[in-house]
Amino acid sequence: MQLLVNVDHIATLRNARGEGYPDPVEAAGACEQAGAAGIVFHLRGDRRHIRDEDVYALKKSVTGTLDFEMAATEEMLTICTEVNPDLITLVPESREELTTEGGLNMETVFDDFQQRVFPRIRETDIKISLFLDPNEEDIALAGELGSDIIELHTGTYANATTEQDREQELQRLRTGALQAYELGMEVNAGHGLNLDNLEALVEEVPHLNDISIGHALVSSALFYGLDETVKKFLSIMNDSNRA
Repeated sequence: MQLLVNVDHIATLRNARGEGYPDPVEAAGACEQAGAAGIVFHLRGDRRHIRDEDVYALKKSVTGTLDFEMAATEEMLTICTEVNPDLITLVPESREELTTEGGLNMETVFDDFQQRVFPRIRETDIKISLFLDPNEEDIALAGELGSDIIELHTGTYANATTEQDREQELQRLRTGALQAYELGMEVNAGHGLNLDNLEALVEEVPHLNDISIGHALVSSALFYGLDETVKKFLSIMNDSNRA
């Protein structure tokens, strides 16, 4: 199990003042130095945080896994094939949303992904990950497409307000992870994870590979520092690995 740090909100802070700092590329280096296995970024159509120049700079500087989150637009497909990250994570994207609000609706995108998107990416050696809610139908369609990886959307679990709802979401995530693994796909997870809710997820959901954490990690770093915060998240994950 590995930690991938999403540096989008380092760029959000930079862009708030129009200055050149804090630099998401410098932050990525600090996270890797602290033990993160790689870096995630989401280049949005409106460039609200990560910008094109960040993408190319991250490609040059990141030594571990580089995960390019993107909508499956022609613009993003062109950029990702130029950059050649280790993997892309295809996500739904709406201009009005504050952050990605849920997983892909596979029934809606299946034909387009099968006919246009997957053939384009399969011309490269980039792995394909699909960001999905833990729904049996969506995971089955991802397997039918031949996706290399699914990233389970953990936002509903993270936002659960009662113990019953939290346990119900953990069960859905457990079931989804088992299904994806049995279909031969790697299982990643992310969205809304923090120092309080990560432990139960990594202890109870099997077959997790990469865990993507961004907003909560950057927020906690305001109090603990980036190096110490990465190590706090890694400590939780390492304790689970030893269990």
